[in-house]
Amino acid sequence: MSKEVPLIYIVIGEESGDQLGARAMRAIKQACGGHVRFAGLAGERMQAEGLSSLFPLSEIAVMGIINIIRQYPSLYRRGMDVVEDVLAKDPDLLLIIDSPEFTHAVAKRVRKKRQDLPIIDYVSPSVWAWRPGRARKMARYVDHVLALLPFEVEAHKRLQGPPCTYVGHPLIERLDVLRPAAGERGGLDAPVLLVLPGSRRSEVSRLLVEFGGVVKLARERHPNLRVILPAVAHLRELIDEGLKDWPVKPEIVQGEEAKFDAFRLAHAALAASGTVTLELGLSGIPMIVAYKVDWIVRQFKWLLTAHSIVLTNLVLGHNAIPEFLDEEANAQNLAHHLLPLLEASPERAAQEAALSELDEKMTLPDETPSERVARIVLGALPK
Repeated sequence: MSKEVPLIYIVIGEESGDQLGARAMRAIKQACGGHVRFAGLAGERMQAEGLSSLFPLSEIAVMGIINIIRQYPSLYRRGMDVVEDVLAKDPDLLLIIDSPEFTHAVAKRVRKKRQDLPIIDYVSPSVWAWRPGRARKMARYVDHVLALLPFEVEAHKRLQGPPCTYVGHPLIERLDVLRPAAGERGGLDAPVLLVLPGSRRSEVSRLLVEFGGVVKLARERHPNLRVILPAVAHLRELIDEGLKDWPVKPEIVQGEEAKFDAFRLAHAALAASGTVTLELGLSGIPMIVAYKVDWIVRQFKWLLTAHSIVLTNLVLGHNAIPEFLDEEANAQNLAHHLLPLLEASPERAAQEAALSELDEKMTLPDETPSERVARIVLGALPK
């Protein structure tokens, strides 16, 4: 096919990248009337948009530092396969999406061979939280960073990273499903509590017992309390086993639609740290956040440079959401801070006021996140 039709090579490393990549591909095709080709790595969503994956994404979708170390030889080999494929296909632009342990290794090697190839990184590594020196190193092989969080632009500027543009978090395209219609969220006389123990096996294993203790104390205080637990399908068996020891059994829902249905009903949430805290924040749900890490990661907690591990707090710029790590994430402590959020309390009012600031900080005035990504990517193509 003629080189007059530009070729964009996309590299992802896991499911979240597949979701972002599919939206970006759709927006790019719409923006240029389909006058574009794609190659690279893809999950089901990106393949549905027309990208034939070099190999199955499952071969490199590895979570956790221990698993990455264990599978490093195969990850290295697959990374080199991607580099060779990029050079062979001679694309007009390389777009790497999230999963920096894998995608950045590819970008570094490609840059050594192709100095002229534009490289865009969609989703910034957490240089603002730990290992800030990565930002300056990225400037050697990344031409532009597309940030999901508004404060990341200033972080890269301060840390001498690559040029960075806030393109908006994909969640702001979904405010209609996150937020209740008038009257959908009932009164506090029968409060609804969301329990979100995480989307990874390690998170659920560490938090489920303590969360069960919190639910018990909350039901004692609020006999009419309704408890809903959105479960990730691949962890359902683990969750069911963990709930056997809970004195109060929650309603379990599965699937994204059921999860967001529960969001629109909920008055408060008990959540593991992660993207879900931003979902809750944009839905206007007061919350407390807990997290427990493995013993290896605990040895490196001193490297953290951010003022919070909660994305909502980081976007707001102050710690409006209480967070509890490791030993502090015990049932008594969590319940003490959660219970006021189920009532008309000063604590609840303060969180609601803080969460109302998110729209101003995150919403794009004139385009969706996917449209902004497409505009920047197409603008970076050689003329």
